Amino acid sequence: MKRFERLERIRGMDPYREATEIYRLSVAYEFPWDFARSLELALYRTYAVPSIGRLLAHTAELTDRTQKRYDDTSLLLDAVVEHGFGSEQGRTAIRRINGMHRSYDISDEDMRYVLCTFVVMPKRWIDAYGWRRMSRHETVAAVVHYRTLGRHMGIKDIPETYEEFESCLDDYEAAHFAWDEDARRVSDATLDLMASWYPRPLAPLLRTTTLALLDDSLLEAFRYTPPSALTRAWVRRAVRLRGRAVRLLPPRSAPHFARQNREIKGYPNGYELADLGTRPVPGIRGCPVRHTEAPDAAAG
Repeated sequence: MKRFERLERIRGMDPYREATEIYRLSVAYEFPWDFARSLELALYRTYAVPSIGRLLAHTAELTDRTQKRYDDTSLLLDAVVEHGFGSEQGRTAIRRINGMHRSYDISDEDMRYVLCTFVVMPKRWIDAYGWRRMSRHETVAAVVHYRTLGRHMGIKDIPETYEEFESCLDDYEAAHFAWDEDARRVSDATLDLMASWYPRPLAPLLRTTTLALLDDSLLEAFRYTPPSALTRAWVRRAVRLRGRAVRLLPPRSAPHFARQNREIKGYPNGYELADLGTRPVPGIRGCPVRHTEAPDAAAG
């Protein structure tokens, strides 16, 4: 297979009827590393909305059990990508997601915003750092995939186009990003987790590297001292060079899913999708998303 042959295949598919298949090709074949990093940062930036970051801190899932929460979120979301919405695995994953989410109340606006990060941040990352930019077919397919996920989760008034997702995200962040002490604790725990995946002496360097990839609005909301302009330039140039190097490699011949990522460390002996996540007690611990429809019915 030639380097751009899979892209030509994608362009020959219907991004509406074959959305999840196109999204799977992008995630598992074309950009597995880029999607992993961009979705990590997508979730991370939601902490800068105090209503989200504060409630995540109160559940303690992202401060006391950070690795497990990271693993479970990645594995459940990726099961839908790998197997599809209509599969047994996809249905089980959505039931688990909804089962965790139903115990906490959060605004419809916050739910929409989180969904927007899943659509917008990967495209922005890949367009900046990937071995090629995302095609329009891939962008539309991502929108359709996450609109479908959002409907299964009971999210209301989901944007219809990428441009609407992007506007929703930008407007919401401009209106709601702000300092919150509890959200900062969640942010610090997440940065510590990312550093823990590598040898301990590298932790300060990895923290600085991560901060260099964040935009000013995030740094300001969490009150982090911005890395120097030189550090930012070097880090971002290094990530771009990685993308250029990948472009010179042969295309991937086998899929790579989140369950294969080295960052997934909590299940060395395997796992069952139905066992992932928490069984939250309302008002004590869980995931802060409200569902106004019956989640199991939506997943069915």
